[in-house]
Amino acid sequence: MDQAETLLKIMKEKQFQTQMLRQNHLGPRIITVCSGKGGVGKTNVSTNLAIGLAKMGKEVVVMDADLGLANVNVMLGIIPKYNLYNVLKGQKTISEILTDTPEGIKIIAGGSGFSQLANLDHEQKMNFVRDIEKLDFADIVFIDTGAGISDNVLSFVLSADDIIIVTTPEPTAITDAYGIIKTIAFMKPEANIKLIINRVQSALEAKKVAERVINIANQFLNMTVDNFGFIYEDPSVPKAVIKQKPFYEMDPKSKASTCITDICLRIEKLDAPIKKAGFGGFLKNFFNYYKNIKNKDMDY
Repeated sequence: MDQAETLLKIMKEKQFQTQMLRQNHLGPRIITVCSGKGGVGKTNVSTNLAIGLAKMGKEVVVMDADLGLANVNVMLGIIPKYNLYNVLKGQKTISEILTDTPEGIKIIAGGSGFSQLANLDHEQKMNFVRDIEKLDFADIVFIDTGAGISDNVLSFVLSADDIIIVTTPEPTAITDAYGIIKTIAFMKPEANIKLIINRVQSALEAKKVAERVINIANQFLNMTVDNFGFIYEDPSVPKAVIKQKPFYEMDPKSKASTCITDICLRIEKLDAPIKKAGFGGFLKNFFNYYKNIKNKDMDY
């Protein structure tokens, strides 16, 4: 066998190995993190969960899909040079705007890019889907949305494998959390909804709030909501925010960090999604949901 034949054989073996790896890894688990109202710590929760899972050996990407207050990079003390807008304008590829962090996660800065998504024509959408499929190397992708139930937020929520709703014990936050659950129940009753109670004073307080939301959702919406855990009110959290450091990294033994670890373990134990279509499939669902939401006069 000459050198050319040997090289061809090696290349074919590599291609076969790559193909087998892709068959075993069907794409990331897509988890959308949302909230009924702002100011409940949603971005802090999603960012620190991502870091916790990365420390458990997972490949994790956080996509900042908050149009109004995109601040995942602020939490991490990073200023990305490019964001999703540059991809949609054809100036960069998704791989080129993917930003590595010292904490071991990768982030995608959204900026004004997400406001442009729904306005793409069919060819542009398909090009974007093909580009973003490069993120299928990840095990988990967190989509950090804006607060409330805008068309963009709902489209991301309804397209995800799992939905994490973050709330606090405040009555307005609880009411707004129920509001977003009600909307999801109307549009996708089979959705996998997880509830995290943030900034609690005690485990008992967290239990009471979670039971209240879960019972009302079950009774009036016939919707199953899982109690996914809670995070203590912890002085290490605002200190970390001021220093632009994730609290899980700055104080891994704090009460809040211990709670993050517990929730990460629950995420690890989740069953694999019945359909794991990868990031491209997720975006196709996003475009379909957005179109349907826009074309219908929804009465939630």
